[in-house]
Amino acid sequence: MNRSLSIAISLSVLAVALALVSIAVGAYTLSLPDLVATLFGGGATSDRFIVFKLRLPRVVLAVLVGIAFGLAGALFQSLLRNALASPDIIGISGGASVAAVLSLFVFGASGLAVSMSALGGALVVAFAIYLLSWRSGMNGMRFVLIGVGIAFMAQAVLGYLITRGDVRDAQQALVWMVGGLGGASWEDILIMAVSLAVLLPAVAVLAGKLRILQLGDDLAAGLGVSVQRSRLALIVVAVALVAIATALVGPIAFVAFVSAPIARRMVRGGGLALIPSALVAIVLVLSSDFVAQHLITTGTQVPTGIVTGIVGAPYLLWLISTTNREGHTS
Repeated sequence: MNRSLSIAISLSVLAVALALVSIAVGAYTLSLPDLVATLFGGGATSDRFIVFKLRLPRVVLAVLVGIAFGLAGALFQSLLRNALASPDIIGISGGASVAAVLSLFVFGASGLAVSMSALGGALVVAFAIYLLSWRSGMNGMRFVLIGVGIAFMAQAVLGYLITRGDVRDAQQALVWMVGGLGGASWEDILIMAVSLAVLLPAVAVLAGKLRILQLGDDLAAGLGVSVQRSRLALIVVAVALVAIATALVGPIAFVAFVSAPIARRMVRGGGLALIPSALVAIVLVLSSDFVAQHLITTGTQVPTGIVTGIVGAPYLLWLISTTNREGHTS
């Protein structure tokens, strides 16, 4: 058994264990036999309500958005050959947040309308970054630098909107901007599942072209790959993954950023590591949500994004300090 496969199996087992613990543990804890019976259609009425109405939707949505964030981060970082090329760093998540907060404050939107606004904002920002970075082709470093600039602009706009908005709207906006799974529903799960059913085959088809693009534009063109068309298609797929996930759960910080580097270090290879990246993201989201719900006692439930931010921020600082010393990112 090769290392990639063994790592994928280990991460899958860990993810299943975390999912079962997340479903079982809470103010009312289910024993393992009761949990298994309930999941297979048995169990008491109260157990079925707790599992299928309260806990299972949250866990399933965590798995689905973990897949989306993990794959999006891996695609961006591999395509642009830069460890900083993550949706939360280059402004795409920021664009989604600005659009969502605008819809809350200006149009009084809620629910699905806020999610669709976030999706539109992410797509618009990604398209703007692509156009601004185009100079007879797209340069990865230019794309990242322009994205970082737009991310700062998005933060400034968000700060202005929140300080000028109604206190209740500002509180709602802040909760959404941190990102969390508290509002998970089966409708959200259906949207995310259908989106992945469309986008995952596209990732599988484009993965081969991405491997060739990593050899360099000239060599890729010599091997018959349409470089700019393939790169644009990969960006569209990656943006769609992160935009839909962000629209449903908010911009859960650093999941897309750290998942691929962790996965590549685990498999000890320089390849795409798409499946390990998705599995690492699932584990990160599930474990962070469990910590936010049960291990941080503040009197109110802590959003998942706060825990992922605590994990991701030190990694970002380490990466920047490494870049400053060595002149490049790993």
